[in-house]
Amino acid sequence: MFKGSIVALITPFKDGSIDKNSLKRLIDFHVKNGTDAVVIAGTTGESATLTFSEHEDLIKTAVEFADKRIPIIAGTGANATHEAIALTKSAEKAGADGSLQIVPYYNKPTQEGIYQHFKAIAEETSIPLILYNIPSRTGVDMLPETFARLYSDFPNVIGIKEATGNVARVSEMINLTNPDVVILSGDDGLTIPMMAVGAKGVISVANNIIPDKVAEMCRYALDGDFNKAREIHDYLWKLFKVLFIETNPIPVKTAAHLMGLIDDNEMRLPLYYMSKENEEKLKEVLKEYKLLM
Repeated sequence: MFKGSIVALITPFKDGSIDKNSLKRLIDFHVKNGTDAVVIAGTTGESATLTFSEHEDLIKTAVEFADKRIPIIAGTGANATHEAIALTKSAEKAGADGSLQIVPYYNKPTQEGIYQHFKAIAEETSIPLILYNIPSRTGVDMLPETFARLYSDFPNVIGIKEATGNVARVSEMINLTNPDVVILSGDDGLTIPMMAVGAKGVISVANNIIPDKVAEMCRYALDGDFNKAREIHDYLWKLFKVLFIETNPIPVKTAAHLMGLIDDNEMRLPLYYMSKENEEKLKEVLKEYKLLM
């Protein structure tokens, strides 16, 4: 279920609230364009600025809209273990197919603290858990040995979204676990290098606006045709770069609005609209890819 092209979905807002009409259109868009699964309320979905009730409602609404047409992975991590447990239980009750669990941010726990955090969540829930290691956002790196320990000890810990930028981590974790472990790239630009050494796919930002091409690239890689996969990677490279010209998800959300995928370009403070200069650069690239006329 959790392989290939998985979108880190943006959360559309309108007048301060979740825009459910745009959310439904986004899910339909990904069903139509071959996306393999949808991550709701992840970092790209501005999860840190959602209220607890919004977080639960967003996941419940996405599950209902998807209606089993596409798997829903709920971002239910938190830097307070009791909150992560509560959110994960809520997502499980709502019918989510899996949970994405970020390493606790800001607290900077030790490796044992990270283990105990995920242990508590795994013991309190039965939903498949994909851990999320992104030291640039959290301030702490979950080492491969800690992940391997969790993977070995808890059957519902099935994989990891790895966003350290270190391709060798894939080989390290496979060596410590087994080749079937679900390792997903957390960086669009490293999807093909990571899949070449055993990753199963990507949780993608670019997928928000060009899902058919990201899905095609991943399918070729899963089939072992890395020449064709690399051709698509090279084709998408300029788009991968421009989507991080400012802090994610500012550029991709702006792009989605420019393309008419969402009704409003509203973001939650402290995220703010793109600078005019960078927005013009983004528009130029979108036009190159014929995503904007």
